[in-house]
Amino acid sequence: MFMKGKKGLIVGIANNKSIAYGIAKACRNQGASLIFTYLNDSIKKRVIPIAKELESDYVYELDVTKDDDLKALTKSLKEDIGEIDFIVHSVAFAPRRSLEGSYLDTLRDDFSLAMDTSVYSLVALCRACEDILSKEASILTLSYLGGPKYVPNYNVMGVAKAALEASVRYLAVDLGAKNGIRVNAVSAGPIKTLAASGIGDFKNILNWNEINSPLKKNVTIDEVGNSGMYLLSDLSKGVTGEIHYVDAGYNIMGMCAVERDENGQMVICWDKQK
Repeated sequence: MFMKGKKGLIVGIANNKSIAYGIAKACRNQGASLIFTYLNDSIKKRVIPIAKELESDYVYELDVTKDDDLKALTKSLKEDIGEIDFIVHSVAFAPRRSLEGSYLDTLRDDFSLAMDTSVYSLVALCRACEDILSKEASILTLSYLGGPKYVPNYNVMGVAKAALEASVRYLAVDLGAKNGIRVNAVSAGPIKTLAASGIGDFKNILNWNEINSPLKKNVTIDEVGNSGMYLLSDLSKGVTGEIHYVDAGYNIMGMCAVERDENGQMVICWDKQK
């Protein structure tokens, strides 16, 4: 087992359809022991069964936007567990109104909330946990193509993901000099998760990705989970500061896919959307 003896913190899991769940399950399958957090009582009801399924007795309350919560978490982890070997940061939020219409109309408060919750939370989490991370620990966050590229309706969340990916690179340098701690991101293709439900026309994004990706499919949380496990394990000890795409190859495409009809005429992919 690639992660036997490893202990890891999973932050931001919402339910068993979350990408974070896929990563946690893959890590557990490879022998890792897991620690979970929940935002509030509503989320706690979903996280507790997941913790039991993945054989974890450690579940803590955490709001990553509150420094006192982060201090309390690391204090508890130090007392209950000691050092940890990896962290999964799966936290992002923007008000629904900021994921509709024009990015130009984004409100200042909505922008600040999206950046604080989706980006600064990674910085704050890394800083809070720095003293309890083992030598050569691994930190993983979740991004999406809407950061480096334009994706309809992603708006302020795209800007947040761009900032998150930049943070991965800067944190990789800062933490790499301290006990060889690695920081990477997985950029997953579109998946039907709770977070994705807030993005307008998400069904069309799924269809577009399936039609135009080289593998002609959408990825699953298990596929993303296995890639996440690789980046958290010692298999990737030489990898840091990277954005690893798990999107059936969609990110390499410069144009949409085309086919020929029975008359040999070009048929553009959007004519075939489901």
